[in-house]
Amino acid sequence: MSETASKALSVPAATPDAGRWKALVFIALAQLMVVLDATIVNIALPSAQQDLGISDGNRQWVVTAYALAFGGLLLFGGRIADLWGRKRAFVLGLGGFAVASALGGAATNEAMMFGARALQGVFGALLAPAALSLLAVMFTDAKERAKAFGIYGAIAGGGGAVGLILGGFLTEYLDWRWTFFVNIPFAIVAAAGAYFVIREPEGGRNRSPLDIPGVILSTLGLVALVYGFTRAESAGWSDSVTVGTFVASVVLLATFVAVESRVKAPLLPLRVITERNRGGIYLSLGLAIIAMFGLFLFLTYYLQIVKGYSPVKTGFAFLPMIAGMITGSTQIGTRLMTRVAPRLLMGPGFLVAALGMLLLTRLEIGSSYAALLLPAMLLLGLGMGTAFMPAMSLATQGVEPRDAGVASAMVNTSQQVGGAIGTALLNTIAASATTSYIADHIAGASSRSQQQLVQLEGMVEGYTSAIWFAVGILVVAAGIALTFVNAGRPGSATVTGSGSGEGVADEVQVPVVAH
Repeated sequence: MSETASKALSVPAATPDAGRWKALVFIALAQLMVVLDATIVNIALPSAQQDLGISDGNRQWVVTAYALAFGGLLLFGGRIADLWGRKRAFVLGLGGFAVASALGGAATNEAMMFGARALQGVFGALLAPAALSLLAVMFTDAKERAKAFGIYGAIAGGGGAVGLILGGFLTEYLDWRWTFFVNIPFAIVAAAGAYFVIREPEGGRNRSPLDIPGVILSTLGLVALVYGFTRAESAGWSDSVTVGTFVASVVLLATFVAVESRVKAPLLPLRVITERNRGGIYLSLGLAIIAMFGLFLFLTYYLQIVKGYSPVKTGFAFLPMIAGMITGSTQIGTRLMTRVAPRLLMGPGFLVAALGMLLLTRLEIGSSYAALLLPAMLLLGLGMGTAFMPAMSLATQGVEPRDAGVASAMVNTSQQVGGAIGTALLNTIAASATTSYIADHIAGASSRSQQQLVQLEGMVEGYTSAIWFAVGILVVAAGIALTFVNAGRPGSATVTGSGSGEGVADEVQVPVVAH
């Protein structure tokens, strides 16, 4: 067994913490708060824009300010969690997120709103990897780990849709400010519970000096990448600033990798991402999130603009997807994870989700919710829930305890970057198809009602064109999961296939010795 694997196995052999299941409640609550925030603000955006006098050109910054801070600082947040301790980083992240949410709810102008959103992103980048890495170091038994990550995966996948429902209720019946204020009780309860319940295992900190060049390069590189995709959505892919931002991102991230391969205590040890199982998971998860974010966006617009649903009704329309995700994650994924190899859950899971997405390519103005959208969303939820659970677990399984925070941050980074790419890429495809359809058909529409019909048909044509791309992306994600992820089932003595890198075969067996 390699020295690396020996280190990875040394800590989990300790007796599991008696309060780990109570700790899971508060970790899950914090994760729900972060995931809710990603969608709940979108529902409130039109009302907030009107109240604060935010221009159409600037309104995207309510979303972008959060995305840039969160996506850009995730690796740094994960490293801080490894350095300070995950519990301390978790509680601090919750406290800061609550303060930022209070500022957002009390905003009196656009500058205060943008600042509050950026601050939410900063503390979210500390909170999210700390939460996932706490699970990684507290749950080491294979069956317990499957259950814990099943619950976490269901929340990570379904929380966004819950945000649509909650956001609709708060905006429609109270005020948009409550979409921010609602985070405060979540944060207080989760922080108090974590402070008293969580007992972080000893010996898992990484006390190496902070890699300042790595922090600067990774943060600037990721911010440039996320901003490039965000700008492409509004300014176009050929815009000089968009192209320049992408070039800068490639240069910065390439320099980051070169620096990390040479420094003694890197921000992102390359061993974390070059191990084929984790590398395959980061890539396939990022691709799946591209497809999912596009779907949320298009279905929300379709239901509200084309079908005329209210925000609350739109939120409830997503419930089958939530039910599917919870079932796929906590029932299918959790029950089978200790019996079959992770790739046999991830690959088929992404393919089932692709089948649900394929149904949505038949979307028309008069499509029936019960006959088309309901089965499509159930399949999407089941597939994603089944795939997400083993992916979340395996992404941090077998990693050295001192790298748990950074490995967890990479899961969040792949999702965040995937979300930014999905929103920009699929929106651009949809907008192009819509413009083309309207240009081809508007001449034959003589009356105002016929012109409105053509515009609605153009919107649906745009959505279905983009959804076809999403189907292809999910099929590619399934292929990557089936090809790259070669770990055996937790509890087995071997891995299927051959690992890439020393100590891989040993590292994926952590749950065996943790029994």
